[in-house]
Amino acid sequence: MPHISYSELKNWNMCPFYHKLVHIDKIDGFKGNEYTAFGTAIHNVCEKKLLKEDIDDARVFTDSFSDCITNLGDSVPVDSGLVDQMVGQGLAILPEIEEALEEYFEEFEVVSTEERLYEPIENAEDYIFKGYIDAVIKTKDGKYHIIDWKTCSWGWNRHRRSEPMTTYQLTLYKYYWSQKHNIDKELIETHFALLKRTAKKERVEFFRVTSGDRKTENALNLLYKALHNIKKGSCIKNRLSCTAGFGCDFYKTEHCP
Repeated sequence: MPHISYSELKNWNMCPFYHKLVHIDKIDGFKGNEYTAFGTAIHNVCEKKLLKEDIDDARVFTDSFSDCITNLGDSVPVDSGLVDQMVGQGLAILPEIEEALEEYFEEFEVVSTEERLYEPIENAEDYIFKGYIDAVIKTKDGKYHIIDWKTCSWGWNRHRRSEPMTTYQLTLYKYYWSQKHNIDKELIETHFALLKRTAKKERVEFFRVTSGDRKTENALNLLYKALHNIKKGSCIKNRLSCTAGFGCDFYKTEHCP
């Protein structure tokens, strides 16, 4: 069935025309870079650590990072100096992952990792909400905790932590995970886990994101609005995003002159 993910919703919210080029016309846009490769490699280690797998952390990270860089292909320029820096930064993060988990959540059991969401959307029955949740754990108080790992430089400021479009990811994950498992939303909490490349201490930081009824309603209304316009074929260019530091690959090209 036709589906929409949070990242697709984010692209539509940023610019409906960009969404059309990437998701409707299937024109290749952003292909990744050193930062996305680093994020994928670190995510891989976080998952294995959460599952208590007996691994060589450093080897898993460096091998995964190297593979991700190779997979970018020749068309993506890679800064070898930056890659070398990132290897050192990643190795510094690894020892703090388990410690930060245990300090923040204390006792817990792993419910799932990389769990797929594929849930019907109310008011748009012909569409599915699709996503992958990095991790779900359950603490001894009976609550479930959805975790999304985020790599960053030194951290997020107050605005970034509370910015609606950023936090809607966890709001929608909570809503549809609750729907999938028929679990009361009051028993579900959501958290971002920041993995900070350039921080000198506290390189792994968890913080909770709250999603009350009003915020959930706002996130769902944005989702319904996006689907209404996508199905209608409405794809107005958001010129403000062209100059807002987004770095659109189509800006001033044949696709978006």
